[in-house]
Amino acid sequence: MKSIAWVTDSTSTIDSEFAMNNHVYIVPLRLIVNNECYKENIDINADQFYDKMRQHDKVGSSQPPIGEFVELYERLKEEYDEIIAIHCSSELSGTFNTSMQAADIAGVNVIGIDSKVGAYPIREMLLRGIHWQQAGCSAQEIKNRIDNIIEEMSFYIIPASLSQLHRSGRLSGSQFLLGQLMRIHLLLRFDEGKIVVVDKIRTFKKTKQKLLETIQQEIGRFQDVCIMHANNKEEALSLEWAIKAMSPSVRTEIMTFVPVVGAHMGEGTLALSWINRTALNSIDAEDEVLESVL
Repeated sequence: MKSIAWVTDSTSTIDSEFAMNNHVYIVPLRLIVNNECYKENIDINADQFYDKMRQHDKVGSSQPPIGEFVELYERLKEEYDEIIAIHCSSELSGTFNTSMQAADIAGVNVIGIDSKVGAYPIREMLLRGIHWQQAGCSAQEIKNRIDNIIEEMSFYIIPASLSQLHRSGRLSGSQFLLGQLMRIHLLLRFDEGKIVVVDKIRTFKKTKQKLLETIQQEIGRFQDVCIMHANNKEEALSLEWAIKAMSPSVRTEIMTFVPVVGAHMGEGTLALSWINRTALNSIDAEDEVLESVL
């Protein structure tokens, strides 16, 4: 079995101890507060970040410097047979492209995967990818399976702050002004790596209800759902209770967003994400055939 190194960024929410024990290398995004730069989850944690964000208007983020990736790839090519890199959506961050450019500079072949998303789905791609590696799959086979997951995932967001979206360039000035005047809340989703508007609703309560109606329509298509929040656990628990009332058999998980989400969406942001059964069932069927042959 060939040795594989896994490279990702801090949006993956992978636990640092798990990463250390499973050959996962996390390159942190940068958080910028009042012109000071911090490595996400290294120089600053979520609580510290939100404390600073409440005190300063100038909040943002940036991708890791290319030199950090080059240095990492120079080291990994001497230690591993293959490298798989999974990063947050290239439509929202330059991290994926920077990672691939760094691999070229380092002269190493890296199998790159643009997750077209962030947070929970990236973590699942990594966890399942490591499982498939241990089961004997090649790096290319793992990529093909992860590509299948990308096509079958759903991710919906209720941002807490139009101001933060506007400051980060993800909401135009006219959209921001209209939203402020009309007191509009947005329901967003990931679509081919981009964040698109699903609906514009006058109250937060109705926006949350719309999100629950959306998941109600999909409830039979998945077994697990992740509820994510940016320092808003009370509302996350409320969503969990509502989902359990719809379908007690659905497994739920509550995850705290990494600070970079709060930098762009605002403190209090909520999200739901799941992977459809069709992707996972087809992969499980492949595994059963492989086991029977072996």
